[in-house]
Amino acid sequence: MMAGFLGKFLWSWFRPRFESKELLKQFYVIGVQSLPLIGLTGFIMGLVLTMQLRPAMVDYGVETQIPTIVSISIIREIGPVITALIFAGKIGSRIGAELGSMRVTEQIDAMEVSGTNPFKYLVVTRVMATTLMLPLLVVISDAISLYGAYLGVNIKGHTSMQLYWMQVFDAISFNDVIPAFIKTFFFGCTVGIVGCYEGYFSRKGTEGVGKSANASVVISSILIFIIDLLAVQITEILGLN
Repeated sequence: MMAGFLGKFLWSWFRPRFESKELLKQFYVIGVQSLPLIGLTGFIMGLVLTMQLRPAMVDYGVETQIPTIVSISIIREIGPVITALIFAGKIGSRIGAELGSMRVTEQIDAMEVSGTNPFKYLVVTRVMATTLMLPLLVVISDAISLYGAYLGVNIKGHTSMQLYWMQVFDAISFNDVIPAFIKTFFFGCTVGIVGCYEGYFSRKGTEGVGKSANASVVISSILIFIIDLLAVQITEILGLN
């Protein structure tokens, strides 16, 4: 069922009529309004990762390599996955509950009767917004995480801003950035498709709305881990690791 739902989305994506106004609204709601939570999560993630890593690095006498290890960890894996999970919790549940409420109150049926294409208006715009906005949110989250890591490095030591960022950019390469960035598009699409599917086919009144919101988060989170595992395998096969 979900595969057919995805196929219908891909078919509808490029066909008119394009709901530009609704799409811009979803960009704002899904992207801009998620920035405070994503930014706070990224900052804490970078700070805590550095503080937890520091004692072990000191024991092995490689304390100066903390910026290198933290930057690679955040860019390649931790940043995209954690941000996607937070995104699934906030946006996936919102989409599932919103569309579920519209289904059980027969608003979607009313749109069909009035001649409006509810799939194009409700589903395509939201999935496009999640697919395009999550990669941008991950980039912002990674940047804030690296700044949080810089503060973590300087809690019990002193590293200049210039030296810290020099170590960060020396450590990462396009082989680190590009695969991590590409998979965030799939993460975003997954969150949108699952949330819309669960909400669009919600049943059993308010109880169904709650189940749709919950299922959106759980299924999206599981699929994010599966996609991440597949992405790691593909990058290894292509020799990008």
